[in-house]
Amino acid sequence: MFNTHFLFASLIWGSVGVGYFIYGKKQSSLVPMVGGVLMIAASYFAASAFSMSLICIGLMVAIYVLLKRGY
Repeated sequence: MFNTHFLFASLIWGSVGVGYFIYGKKQSSLVPMVGGVLMIAASYFAASAFSMSLICIGLMVAIYVLLKRGY
């Protein structure tokens, strides 16, 4: 579980999640804040680097769609 690919993917997706969280907090928007927390959680609880990447990419698409719809 703790191979280099998993650790590197966890670092990348966790950093993106922190960025979404900070953005949502500064803009007072709930969608990016919750999405950032879910991305951080996915970087801890995913079984592999591939599944972590799929989950985080899906969350990024969901955040984008929800923000475009005005949430």
